[in-house]
Amino acid sequence: MGYTANRRQQTAWERAGITVIQRPLRYPKAWPAEKAQEKGVDVALAVDFVMLGISGDYDVGILMSTDTDLKPALEAVVALGGNRRPHCEVAAWTSSRAAPRLRITGTKLWCHYLRVEDYRVMVDPTDYTTR
Repeated sequence: MGYTANRRQQTAWERAGITVIQRPLRYPKAWPAEKAQEKGVDVALAVDFVMLGISGDYDVGILMSTDTDLKPALEAVVALGGNRRPHCEVAAWTSSRAAPRLRITGTKLWCHYLRVEDYRVMVDPTDYTTR
């Protein structure tokens, strides 16, 4: 039922013009007692951020994450030289005190701090479990 709902959501979002990229789940031996985990999302995001930055496919790249595994990708794009270098910024939830925003020493990165109210504007309230 969850998979079907996810496929309905993906279809609806793609009809609205959103590009959806999914990654397979990893089911541990103890599943369903231990929940399935999505694997490779942070690596896929990092690769896209760097490759699209190198190719000049964006002017401003904003990483919405506090995951320090993404910091090397951010550093790589910031280090790009030349006229096609994209501008980099970060975003984080204002409540992300336990995992603060991404920073690069010696580099000023603008941070878009988002609040719960910002999330409520973007949330998709559709129940995709029903037709």
